[in-house]
Amino acid sequence: MKFESLHDLFVDELKDIYNAENQLVKALPKMVKASTSDELRSAFENHLEETKQQVERLEQIFKELEKSPKGKSCKAMKGLLEEGKHAIEADGDEAVCDAALIAAAQKVEHYEIASYGTLRTYARLLGLDEAARLLQETLNEEGNADKKLNEVAERINLQAQQPESDNEEAESTRDQSEQMTDDKDELIVRR
Repeated sequence: MKFESLHDLFVDELKDIYNAENQLVKALPKMVKASTSDELRSAFENHLEETKQQVERLEQIFKELEKSPKGKSCKAMKGLLEEGKHAIEADGDEAVCDAALIAAAQKVEHYEIASYGTLRTYARLLGLDEAARLLQETLNEEGNADKKLNEVAERINLQAQQPESDNEEAESTRDQSEQMTDDKDELIVRR
């Protein structure tokens, strides 16, 4: 690929994230199936629907640019999903396996956040206001998905550190998780 302009780079990066999102559409159902937590399963199902909409937004941008979205394979997403495959196929304590799924999903979210932030900036610089708006919408969704995964992780990670048979400690874990969430919310409000 030869980059003669920022527009060339923008289109190339759009193709990359388009392929990444399509890979994710295929991987998320496997993560849903591997999840043992209803809350985590629901988070993955919701993000699958969002991801499908994100693909449609990208197709809309390509249509406006009169470019094809095809022609590039996102190696980064392929690698992230390959790593995530270990979490999907893992056996053992349910909470620990769910914690592994969350870790894999958050790596994907952070890649997407970086990609969409860059693309949105390029679109603004290029005067592509509608593309910038659509990319910002997706960026907001990715940030919200990451936040939701953080919230779920706070509970699941605490469960993962406790033996399953210890009900008193599990109840204490839930109380600690609620307190951590309350403390975090209080910090946010103070700022």
